[in-house]
Amino acid sequence: MENLIKSIETLKKREISTFISERITQFSSIPRLGIKEIFKELCFCIMTANCGAKKCIEVQEKIDDGFLTYSKDELKKKFKEYGYRFPNIRAEYIDDAKSNIPELKRVLNSNLEETDKRDWIVKNIKGLGYKEASHFLRNIGFRNLAIIDFHIIDLLVKSNIIEKPKSLTRNKYLEIESILKQLGTELNLDLGTLDLYMWYLETKEVLK
Repeated sequence: MENLIKSIETLKKREISTFISERITQFSSIPRLGIKEIFKELCFCIMTANCGAKKCIEVQEKIDDGFLTYSKDELKKKFKEYGYRFPNIRAEYIDDAKSNIPELKRVLNSNLEETDKRDWIVKNIKGLGYKEASHFLRNIGFRNLAIIDFHIIDLLVKSNIIEKPKSLTRNKYLEIESILKQLGTELNLDLGTLDLYMWYLETKEVLK
């Protein structure tokens, strides 16, 4: 873990740290824009499962308010037009999620712990597992959940912190999240910010 800590401490002294701070501030501003913007971010995270973030960002920007106004068939058509990889199933998930908007708003505004909000999302929003639900919550300003994707796992494996898991069950996810919390404590970083530093170490990019 020491080598990874040193690498991130070095990044914290470089220009990328300012960009990461700005990105975290952007995430925190989304809830003030209202439930429509929050829902569009939810749609982005539904799209990202097994699909590259860059492509999903591109498609999200093109569809924009269409996530709220298009029918399921219209959304499928747009996904296909924009070259999105999973047009049919993700359009169905997003169409289904629309019916959960009022309850989603209630849960996000409640006093539930972030982990409980994540559990509710995983249980009630089709197409979102723990990684995607954590990603969504981080992207709307919640910062105490880990986004454990293959980039993060690969970095932890290369740093000899974990062994590569055969599958990412709920228990395994929470186990790795606990390790990342320890790492965040050492670095004085919340999990949402730590993710961006680790993502940058692996990809040399900061997306969302």
